[in-house]
Amino acid sequence: MKKAIVFGATSGLGWALTELLVKNNYKVAITGRRKHKLEELQSKYSESIIIKQNDIQQVDEVEKVFNEIVNEFSKIDLIIQSSGVGYVNPKLEWNKENETMLTNVIGVTKLYDLAYNLFRKQGFGHLVGISSIASIRGNRAAPAYFASKAYQKAYLESLYIKTKTISSKKVFITDIRPGFVNTAMVLGEGVFWLVPLHKAAKQIFTAIKKKKRVAYISKRWRLIAYVLKLVPTWILKKAT
Repeated sequence: MKKAIVFGATSGLGWALTELLVKNNYKVAITGRRKHKLEELQSKYSESIIIKQNDIQQVDEVEKVFNEIVNEFSKIDLIIQSSGVGYVNPKLEWNKENETMLTNVIGVTKLYDLAYNLFRKQGFGHLVGISSIASIRGNRAAPAYFASKAYQKAYLESLYIKTKTISSKKVFITDIRPGFVNTAMVLGEGVFWLVPLHKAAKQIFTAIKKKKRVAYISKRWRLIAYVLKLVPTWILKKAT
C-alpha cells in the first residue's frame, strides 16, 4: 500500500484529494488546524487515514508532525501541499499580508524542504504543490497572495531542477496551478470559468498519476496562462 501525506486536508482540494487517494488504495496522513474537520474526514475512512493537527505557520511544529508521520509510515510515496491563505486586500492591511506570507511562503517552504530532503534520502517520492494561476503575474487587489504563489512556482521549479542531483531519478516535483475552483479560497465575486471542486480534484489526481511537471486546472487555464505571460504590464495596469 502506498503512503501519502496531505497538508491542508480540512477542506477544499486537500479534502477532495484525500478521498481520491483513499479510494485508490493509499494510506493517508492528513493535517490541518481544525481538528474537528480532520476527525470528520477520518471517520469516513477510519482504516485508511491518520490525523495530525498542526498549523503550517508554526514551522517547528510542522517539522515535528512531519517526522512523526515519517516514523509511523516508515516510507512516504507522495506529499501534497494544499495549505493556503489568500485575501483580497487592496488597502494592504498588514495582518492579512503577514498571514499570507507566513502560510504561503514561510510554512510552505519549510514543508517543501522537509519533503525534498526526505525523498532525496529515500531515493524516491513525489512532491505536489498547489500553487495557482495567480503565480503568473501581479495583481493590485491581492498583491501578497499573487506574489506568494509566484514564489511557490519558482521554488517548485528550483526543486525540480535540483532533482538532477538524485541518482535514482525517482523523485518527482509537480506544480498544480488551479484557476478558479469552487472552494473557500476563491478571491472576489463574479468569477468566470469556476471549476467544480470534484472535477478539479480528479484532474489533479490524473496529473499526479502522470507525474506531470506542471498542470493547469482546468486545462483551459493553460491558454489564459499563455496570454498572461505575453501581456505587457501597462495593459494589466489598465485592466486589473
